Amino acid sequence: MTELNKLTLSDARDALRKGETTSVELTEACLKAIDAADALNAFVHKTPEIALERAKAADARINAGDAPAMCGLPIGIKDLFCTKGVDSQAASGILEGFKPEYESTVSQQLQDSGAVMLGKLNMDEFAMGSSNETSVYGNAVSPWRRADDEAQLTPGGSSGGSASAVAADLCLAATGTDTGGSIRQPAAFTGITGIKPTYGRCSRWGVVAFASSLDQAGPMTKSVRDAAMMLEAMCGHDPKDSTSADLAVPNFEAMLTGDIKGKKIGIPREYRMDGMPAEIEKLWSEGAEMLRAAGAEIVDISLPHTKYALPAYYVIAPAEASSNLARYDGVRYGQRATLEAGDGITEMYEKTRAAGFGHEVQRRVMVGTYVLSAGFYDAYYNRARKVRTLIKKDFEDVFAQGIDAILTPATPSAAFGLGEMIDADPVQMYLNDVFTVTVNLAGLPGISVPAGVDAQGLPLGLQLIGRPWEEGDLLNTAYALEEAAGFVAKPGHWW
Repeated sequence: MTELNKLTLSDARDALRKGETTSVELTEACLKAIDAADALNAFVHKTPEIALERAKAADARINAGDAPAMCGLPIGIKDLFCTKGVDSQAASGILEGFKPEYESTVSQQLQDSGAVMLGKLNMDEFAMGSSNETSVYGNAVSPWRRADDEAQLTPGGSSGGSASAVAADLCLAATGTDTGGSIRQPAAFTGITGIKPTYGRCSRWGVVAFASSLDQAGPMTKSVRDAAMMLEAMCGHDPKDSTSADLAVPNFEAMLTGDIKGKKIGIPREYRMDGMPAEIEKLWSEGAEMLRAAGAEIVDISLPHTKYALPAYYVIAPAEASSNLARYDGVRYGQRATLEAGDGITEMYEKTRAAGFGHEVQRRVMVGTYVLSAGFYDAYYNRARKVRTLIKKDFEDVFAQGIDAILTPATPSAAFGLGEMIDADPVQMYLNDVFTVTVNLAGLPGISVPAGVDAQGLPLGLQLIGRPWEEGDLLNTAYALEEAAGFVAKPGHWW
């Protein structure tokens, strides 16, 4: 059998059911791989005792014949999810030492399904970043390398630790969160699959908030089938989350037939950006041809307000972040700055937030506070909300014309080197989200599927955008694309 930590979720599940291995053996293989991969800085809080305890319990469930699909499968949890008794810092200094007395709904559902938590994964601070370079833990590192140099590459962000861990076979899968592309962009950069479900499909309760109207949890996996398996375990109505949808959760895996004959796939002309690398353009065209060969009809479509998506997102997201992060003040939990004699509550707030928040978080909080201020609320925030409504309507109009899914690039380039964007204008870094933010603004499901490599041998992903609440249909289209693309590249083991 393949090395156990290199198995997919579905293969590991089948091996467990056949008695070919045990959850304890799977877990030990992953723990060994994690300990040997400190150079990647993907796992930032290891929980081997919890993992082995849950693995033993999972083996007992499997032997008793009471085992859901995820039972016994070792996964990583992004540091944004609160995990009872385990450090949950959102990669920020301001939450150092915070160990919640409760479990996030998503991680609890995975635990209830028998999944085994191996530890907490690196990320950009408060999920603000596209390269995992804003983390208090230091950079997460991609397991991939360019063909012609040894430079360390970004695994993407904000779910960079999750992407790196899954791509390097440190865990079988991982949780991520996606506010403007933070599941799909890292998945594309590291050659794995990542799905952001419809807003409201997964509970946000117990997930540290960045932008509450945009954030959504989802799985990051080695295949589309694995994404379907894990997503089903993560979904479901949660009375503790007022934005959680009270909808039945289908068996997503059972919907993976690969049959997309007669499906209409839209190709939005507005996603053809000036300066788009030829490799991205070529991959996009090849992806459309793969879907056509599988029986789908390829249709040119227009999403006219796409060009306003990025500026609208970078008004709305910081505004919501400014509001959400006001709770980190050194009073109730987390770190409090050292105060001097005579300091009052205002000084405590100022010193705590100046010391606890990193530069990118400070930048976004300041931008958000500015656009919400009395003189600028209508000029910026309200205008951005109106643009968001227009973007959502663009998608509604296209779906009303019978389009089943939309195919776009996932990212404007392959992974770049850590530190290469350090002197760039922040807007240049924000352009990493150019193909993904529309999906969050409209609350739609989107999935990134690895579909090819660039000239340097680095993975490139394609994005499929689906109708709201139709993740099963979206996953099936992604499955057909995955089958046609036949992506099997793996990073060379250098760490």
